[in-house]
This record gives sequence, C-alpha cells and structure tokens, in this order.
Amino acid sequence: MVSLPRRQRVGAYAVMLREHEGRVEVLLSRLSARVSRTELWTLPGGGIDHGEDPRLAVIREIREETGLEATVGETAHVYSAHLPRASRDGLLVDAHAIRIVYDGWAAPDAPTPRVLEVDGSTIEAAWKPLDDVVSGAVPVAGLVTEALVDHLPFRLQRVAAYAVVRRAGEVLLTRLSSRAAHPGRWTLPGGGIDHGEHPSVALAREVEEESGLPCEVTGLIGVHDTHFFGNAPSGRIEDYHGVHLIFSAAVGDGEPYVREVDGTTDAVAWVPVADVESGGVEVLDLVRHALGLDSARSTGA
Repeated sequence: MVSLPRRQRVGAYAVMLREHEGRVEVLLSRLSARVSRTELWTLPGGGIDHGEDPRLAVIREIREETGLEATVGETAHVYSAHLPRASRDGLLVDAHAIRIVYDGWAAPDAPTPRVLEVDGSTIEAAWKPLDDVVSGAVPVAGLVTEALVDHLPFRLQRVAAYAVVRRAGEVLLTRLSSRAAHPGRWTLPGGGIDHGEHPSVALAREVEEESGLPCEVTGLIGVHDTHFFGNAPSGRIEDYHGVHLIFSAAVGDGEPYVREVDGTTDAVAWVPVADVESGGVEVLDLVRHALGLDSARSTGA
C-alpha cells in the first residue's frame, strides 16, 4: 500500500460568546466551497505563520475573517485531529491538524461581522445562536462542538466592601462611569478587596479614592450578593457572582470629589435618602438593601 504524503498543520482559534437580546450567541466563520462542498461553519481562526505568536495569530485571523478586533484570553485548550485520507490543495494527503483554541471576546459595540480576507477559506461570518449550534440546526465542524464543551462562559466571583455613610437625612453615593457594568446608576462608595488586604482597609482606601475624604470604618452591617450572566463591560460573557460586605463608616469634613481618574466612578454626592426610597435617583439594589439593613440596625428591629 502506497503511503500518502504527510501534512501537519497548527492553527489558532477562538471561542467567542456574547449575550444578545436574551440569548447566547457564538461567533462562527463559514467555510468556502473550496474547503467544504456543503454549508459548514467553524471557529474563527487559522494557521499560525512561522515565528508568529499563537495569540497574535488568532487575533489577526479573527480580524481577517470577521472584521472584528478581538481580545484573547491567556489560557487555551489543544485539540488534535488525524485525517489519514484528506484533500489539501487538490492533493490527497495524510493530514494531522493541531488546533489551539482560546477564549475570545469583542467589545459590546463591535460592528456586524464581515469577511475582510479576499479569496480565503472563509466566505461569511456571523453570530449564531448557541442553542442552534448545539441542536445541529447550524452545521458546524467537529472542532466547534469539541471546543464548546471546554469553553464555557467565564466564571468570576468577586468580593468587595462598601460603606453606608449618612448625614442629616442624606447618604453618600457614587455614580458609575461608562467603564462600569451599569453606567449612570448610583451605588455605595467602595470596591474590590485586593489579595491579602483587610476588608476595612480596602474600604477606607476605596472611599477616599472615590470621595476625596478620609474614611473611618466602624462595623459590619451585613452581606449582600448578586448573580449576573451576560456581557461584561469588556464584551466578554461572564457568569458573575459578586459578594458585597457592607460596613457603616464616617468621612471627614469637606465637599466630596472623585480623586481617582478614569476609574469606574465619575461622580460623588450626598443624596437625600428620600430620593433613593422614592426612586427619584436610580440606584443599584445594593443601596436599598444596605439602607434597609442600616435602618433596622439603628432601630433595633
């Protein structure tokens, strides 16, 4: 038996997910007729050039095949496919494909995908409903179903500390900037706890950054949590769990101002509690929850 010429190829690809109009979608590229005679979709990506960093290769390939500027994660999974009799460039070969598949994402305001590469292996790019891919309604290459098993939405659990600071019927609140998940809404001053940092120390630091005023943390009022599934501000789809430690605190005299530049806070103010309770000021659920806990603690209820 005559052995076929061996051809080994390494490529870099990305699983890119997003939440759109209440459903999860995956970005796919449709293979041209010279690659597949029937309709077949695969992950965006392709061959790694000699001397090219795999992560840079997949970003380049995504741009060529979809027109999108992608961000690619640091970790990946590797898949191997051996095709003893495969057609490559009109020749019958013994093919071995090694695929490095990363997590990837695009900005929420990214344009509609379109193929930039001329006469390449891709003729169309589109976001496809994940349910249709899983059910088989969208015909996909084996790499897609194999990679989707390993590239579930990114899970993130974040612990943060927040302060209830009151004065004469008002509460100190900060407004979320366009860099935050809920821009324009108001929340309690505070933020993430750095690794190894005591929560009260983290809170005093965050309050001073967001209000420009020194902060004295007194006691823990309670704990609040939130669970979110969808697009993060970066465009990455996340299964997010936030755990919020709520403290009572006091700040020094003076007018508050945002000291941190280009952060997730763009305003700080003393807000009448009555405006929060009436809905006149749009706040996160954390604020109402914390004010309720603080009021119950003050009255001994």
